[in-house]
Amino acid sequence: MSKTVPKKAARTRTIPYDVAAQLRTPEEMAAYLDAWLEEAPDDATGIARALGDIARAKGMTMVAKDAGVSRESLYRALSADGNPSFATVLKVAKALGLKLHAEAA
Repeated sequence: MSKTVPKKAARTRTIPYDVAAQLRTPEEMAAYLDAWLEEAPDDATGIARALGDIARAKGMTMVAKDAGVSRESLYRALSADGNPSFATVLKVAKALGLKLHAEAA
């Protein structure tokens, strides 16, 4: 009687998901930020991180230059631990080509 040797299972390789890689058009970027504003309007950190994701998708160096801040400051401000000023948020939104708008709740 011959023994059958089980074959080694193929290893599944995983890579970290980066939403910035999925944000390719201005419409996708705007929809992503709008979703954050709609779903988690009180999550200032999450909204800042969403702006950071969009900035990475567009190119952090270009966005920092257009916003008039250093790239390092922008990374820091839009990180999970960052706390950007509202002025920074407005500069970044403008540099990203995004408009913030309000509607009655």
